[in-house]
Amino acid sequence: MQKKIAIINDIAGFGRCAMTVLLPIVSYLGVQGCPLPTSIFSSNTAFPHFFMDDYTDRMEEYIENWGKIGLSFDGIATGYLGSVRQIDIVRQFIRKFSGEKTLVIVDPVMGDHGRLYSAYTVELCTELRKLVELADIITPNLTEACYLLGVPYKAEGWKQRELFTMAECLSKMGPSRVVITGIPQGEYIANCVYVKEGQDKPEAKLARIHKAGAERCGTGDVFAAVIAADAVNGIPFDRSVKKASGFVKQCIEKAVELGTPAMEGAPFEEILYRLRRR
Repeated sequence: MQKKIAIINDIAGFGRCAMTVLLPIVSYLGVQGCPLPTSIFSSNTAFPHFFMDDYTDRMEEYIENWGKIGLSFDGIATGYLGSVRQIDIVRQFIRKFSGEKTLVIVDPVMGDHGRLYSAYTVELCTELRKLVELADIITPNLTEACYLLGVPYKAEGWKQRELFTMAECLSKMGPSRVVITGIPQGEYIANCVYVKEGQDKPEAKLARIHKAGAERCGTGDVFAAVIAADAVNGIPFDRSVKKASGFVKQCIEKAVELGTPAMEGAPFEEILYRLRRR
């Protein structure tokens, strides 16, 4: 049977982020993506004007009807959640729809460059920690890892030992696989990968890749999509992280080549064929 992932995230009609990135990449990697929207936007919020419809009040009835038709999932992937109520609904969803082999992949979207996004509060950070406890895999960036752990953020100068300790502490919250993304190291960007499942001794490593171009909207969603699909397809975690970061770099390079504005995200559609299913 084909694998299925419930994707819990917002939908942006334009701007290549969240659901409109996750669904096509997950599908291309041979997994059926089943969207559970949290909000609907006309475009991503990097644009000066956008329409937004909060879907919170409809989520529970939507989920209830999934239950009535007997759905189950090989994976559950979560992204940006904008309220305590949404986080609570998602926690209930995970408990209801997780089977023995269901993998829960949480991208704890909260902020970047040492700051929380404008809509995020300390209370939301606290609630998100409760969601992380239910995860098998988490993909925080450096800022989000610091906020989850209450560790002071610094833009540069992280020692390998510090990063490994952070990843280990995040794993102790619940997930057996952790990747801290977007760690600046001169001309490189590093990902700190930590795996503790199925091994006598947890394994931590730092995977680096050359920087390419400027940051842009949606690249974290590209990364999370590859990680989620690979997880349910049984791809080893370290190999999946390398594959995801390499693909993100190629997407940014293609954006530079095409002159795609940063707010429009990364034109992954142009190079989707480069992703391998296995």
